[in-house]
Amino acid sequence: MPELPEVETTLRGIAPYLQGQRIARVTVRDPRLRWPVPEDVRKAEGQRVVQLRRRGKYLLVELEQGGLIIHLGMSGSLRVLHQSRTPEKHDHFDIELENGTCLRFNDPRRFGAFLWVDGPVDAHELLRHLGPEPLSDDFTARYLHRLSHGRKLAIKNFIMNGQVVVGVGNIYASEALFMAGIHPQRAAGRISAQRYAGLVDAIRDVLNRAIKMGGTSLRDFVNADGAPGYFTQELLVYNRAGGDCFQCGGRIRQKVIGQRSSYYCPVCQR
Repeated sequence: MPELPEVETTLRGIAPYLQGQRIARVTVRDPRLRWPVPEDVRKAEGQRVVQLRRRGKYLLVELEQGGLIIHLGMSGSLRVLHQSRTPEKHDHFDIELENGTCLRFNDPRRFGAFLWVDGPVDAHELLRHLGPEPLSDDFTARYLHRLSHGRKLAIKNFIMNGQVVVGVGNIYASEALFMAGIHPQRAAGRISAQRYAGLVDAIRDVLNRAIKMGGTSLRDFVNADGAPGYFTQELLVYNRAGGDCFQCGGRIRQKVIGQRSSYYCPVCQR
């Protein structure tokens, strides 16, 4: 499933082609996504792209009036096409620009989203309750420590909660907790401010490195040019159950926490 680095990689790939351009046409071939694609997306036609940005795992296309929200879901990808190409089976929609460039969305599992917002996009119900961005100045050890006070929730589930912090998905939560030496099942309220400082640093580090390598391609993800991400080669614990810990030489274990597979070293993480 595309997580924050994959969405950021997609954003950086499509932004040079969309920013400041005018949308000529929106073509929806198959509206069956996580929510049915509304007819209102056609309101984007004739409008200029004022700003293109990311909020959590959502791509926001802000227009002169209103805007579009795009989510990649579990298997979605956005490709930039510079010439006409016959649509494939799971190509759900196109955003065609006046300069001839086309942005095409492909999603075999149909968990993605393509939505219209009449007002400011940040006011949409999917976005207005989200926590801070993990790479922003608002995401601090003090903030996490204060919010976790008295919480018995496992720390892995805590940092994967979008109302706590956005975009820290399963892969990067496992990696960051290993780097910080924190067991994924430890109660969030039983972690000191000092250890939270290490965790914040680890989250930022793993996300920044993943973005630089184009994300992680475990299944379906490709970037705007159709190339896979290469952060898989850098994974320390995720999907390495039974393998040697690079730090202590012990065995990496796998455990289901909050209905998600978690990977950790029982020696290095406490």
